[in-house]
Amino acid sequence: MTAGASAFSWRRIGAMLLRHLYIMRRSWPRLLELAYWPTIQMILWGFITVFFVQHSTWVAQATGVLITAVLLWDVLFRSNLGVALPFMEEMWSRNLGSLFVSPLRAHELVVSLTIMSLIRTLIGVTPAAFLAFPFYDVWVFQLGPPLAAYFANLLVMGWCVGLFVSALVLRYGMGAESLCWLGIFIVAPLSGIYYPIDSLPGWLQPVAWALPSAHVFEGMRAVLFEGVFRLDLLAGAVALNALYLTLAAAFFMAMVRVARVRGLLLQQGE
Repeated sequence: MTAGASAFSWRRIGAMLLRHLYIMRRSWPRLLELAYWPTIQMILWGFITVFFVQHSTWVAQATGVLITAVLLWDVLFRSNLGVALPFMEEMWSRNLGSLFVSPLRAHELVVSLTIMSLIRTLIGVTPAAFLAFPFYDVWVFQLGPPLAAYFANLLVMGWCVGLFVSALVLRYGMGAESLCWLGIFIVAPLSGIYYPIDSLPGWLQPVAWALPSAHVFEGMRAVLFEGVFRLDLLAGAVALNALYLTLAAAFFMAMVRVARVRGLLLQQGE
């Protein structure tokens, strides 16, 4: 190695910076991710803070509600990852092309991903649900039969988001893989996990009510605070989930067809 080659060089450093800047410039998911997390955290905790300040008496009796909300939110989060991560593992292992030259159909892949999501979610959430009792004296199963309905609806909504982001990754390549985590958190501030939907600005409330999760968390609070199982909220969540699951599955299978035509199944780069 020559003395010149071993010396410190700002030119080589600049070349590496340019390399990564060019990659970032061509990858809108990477640019989105840079601003995404600070913005989402600011919005979510801003709404939580405003609500708690305005309803201090509510906070005093809300321990069980908040812990139950956290556990139900984790159902939504893990059901999304339960679909997206197995799909990403096939891409990371460069096995996607092999799957689609086999007799496997696209709709069979969708069904297998959703079943795997159910298994992963149950394994992930069940221990936390039981540990909440000795740690915090919160028995999440006190919700009774409504718990199963809320669990199912959040599970299906997670499938919708997981299928949608998996389809985007299939279309835009590995540069979009961060969407598997970004996608679900974009609905968190609008879902009313820790505060009622009417705490949101008026112009945001119709957007929130378009999410099944908003109906679920409002229904959860009605059961825990008022002892009422709101069938209207449950019906709204079921209807929205049926619509979104149909659209998400159709979009995923459409992206599979696009990937086949464009040869993307064997070329999953950035």
